[in-house]
Amino acid sequence: MSAITREQVAHLAKLAHIEMTEEELRSMAKELDLVVDSVASVSEAAGPDVPATSHPIPLQNVFREDVVGETLTAEESLLNAPDAAEGKFKVPAILDEE
Repeated sequence: MSAITREQVAHLAKLAHIEMTEEELRSMAKELDLVVDSVASVSEAAGPDVPATSHPIPLQNVFREDVVGETLTAEESLLNAPDAAEGKFKVPAILDEE
């Protein structure tokens, strides 16, 4: 017995204001029924003794100390800039604003 019927698909199509031919309704009912069957088979395999996973391989974050290293001064960072103004990089405008 099908979990999704042609009539259910027709009802949903009507609610969504989607026009579907008779062939599309039958085809969509078969496809949705296959999806329901697939979900059911996965549900059978994943019993209460199987832990839920979000990734097939266990992941672990690797943290390091956040240490401040050698940095440039504002003046040094602007030395090779194509254009600078008021201690900032000057770039072409992308909006019609000033």
